[in-house]
Amino acid sequence: MPENTSSRHPNGLYLLFATEMWERFSYYGMRAILVLYLTKALFFDKAMASNIYGGYVGLVYMTPLIGGFIADRYWGNRRSILVGGLLMALGQFVLFLSALLRPETAAEGMTPFASLMLFLGLGLMITGNGFFKPNISSMVGSLYGPADRRRDAAYTIFYMGINLGSFLGNLITSLVGDTGNPNDFKWAFLACSVAMLLATLTLWWGQNKYLHSWDNKPVGATPADSPGITKVYFWLPALLLVSLGIMYVDAFITNIIFPFLILSALVIAYLVFADKSLSRIDREKVAVIFIVSFFVIFFWATFEQAPASLTFFADEQTDREIWGYTVPPSLFQNLNGFFIVTCAPLMAFLWGFLGKRNAEPSSIYKMAIGLFLVTLGYIVIEFPVKDLMPGVKVSMFYLVALYLLHSVGELCLSPIGLSLVNKLSPPKYVSLMMAVWFLAPAIANKAAGMISALYPEPGKTTNFLGIDIHNLYEFFLINVALSGIASLLLFILAGRVKKIMHGAK
Repeated sequence: MPENTSSRHPNGLYLLFATEMWERFSYYGMRAILVLYLTKALFFDKAMASNIYGGYVGLVYMTPLIGGFIADRYWGNRRSILVGGLLMALGQFVLFLSALLRPETAAEGMTPFASLMLFLGLGLMITGNGFFKPNISSMVGSLYGPADRRRDAAYTIFYMGINLGSFLGNLITSLVGDTGNPNDFKWAFLACSVAMLLATLTLWWGQNKYLHSWDNKPVGATPADSPGITKVYFWLPALLLVSLGIMYVDAFITNIIFPFLILSALVIAYLVFADKSLSRIDREKVAVIFIVSFFVIFFWATFEQAPASLTFFADEQTDREIWGYTVPPSLFQNLNGFFIVTCAPLMAFLWGFLGKRNAEPSSIYKMAIGLFLVTLGYIVIEFPVKDLMPGVKVSMFYLVALYLLHSVGELCLSPIGLSLVNKLSPPKYVSLMMAVWFLAPAIANKAAGMISALYPEPGKTTNFLGIDIHNLYEFFLINVALSGIASLLLFILAGRVKKIMHGAK
């Protein structure tokens, strides 16, 4: 059967668009208010809240390695997404119960039940995400034939669903949950639970009708050679218990997630480079992927201060009054989604314009530019906080400028890096190299929580590598240094890496 060459996209794309939109509503909506909920409703200090946030997001990016394996071997994409979606909807509802039964004052302390509900809810979210995240995006490509030119446009449409869901989720949870009244956080979690349930029901309703490949085969069905779908249901409680144990130990006893993630990356590197069947060119390709992934860690570690330290900054040190309305601090995170949607067409035009004149930067230089723009965003915020007097708040437009620069930086780095990994991965290690790519933000998000934990409380001093941090100027200087040095090194290495890439072709 010939491939469909119609300009109209299959209905399955829009089904996946709607499913992903509601899921991203749930994920980003909850993430936007998480540290505020932990500090204002559960009375954790900023360091503890930051570490819980970092551990949660780090594991969110880790569990898809297991979920993707189970989908490929046992359940298929559809079943994995439905199971993961229900677990995440339940997780958000458990967080709603945590907020419903929270202590009224800090003096009461965390009740055992509220604490259990908090970690159980996060654990269910981590486990469910492991089955949901790696499977829905892979089904988009399965709707199209190998030579179908609509594929790139399809992923662009799908990406818009991600950003639309992020924008709506952040907006709704900020308005109904981040009201200044700690009792209202529960409505944000409830809204996210409903959104996640809508995502799951949307896919369940339309999967048999719309999810078919270009040659009319079902997309995402249970693999024909599956040894049985019931044989791996033990993974659900096992993964949940492991996630809960790791989160609890990481938050209250000692940091174990960060070294565990680093060890995972080293093990993957050993497995690949020890494979004698790979040619020298293949090894050089893999080396480029590891180099790029290393620098990506510094990008996301500083970029992902948005749901943590930058939200603390928006809450406490930013003048949020505009035309008589007080902007909720969590709502500033939504600037990223807004700028991504508005700036993406401009960036695409810019790369095309430069490309026609043989002046378009290489992928590595683009990524270095992305890191530099994150650095520039923090330099912007350094000016108003230097010698900031107690009780004085800075204009919100400094944060707006920071988010604009960071969003353009994301457009320079994130899609470019993903494309680079796809191009350079040896055929036998495509999935494993994608695991490396997703391990980078896992490590970075945990590091982001650790950096945010250094946010200086009034009258207190934190410490970074033996350097005392007394104020916001010194705190943001850490982010300037980390992203700035990484950007400079990547600019220096870009020429050499580019030669390796060309030599690998």
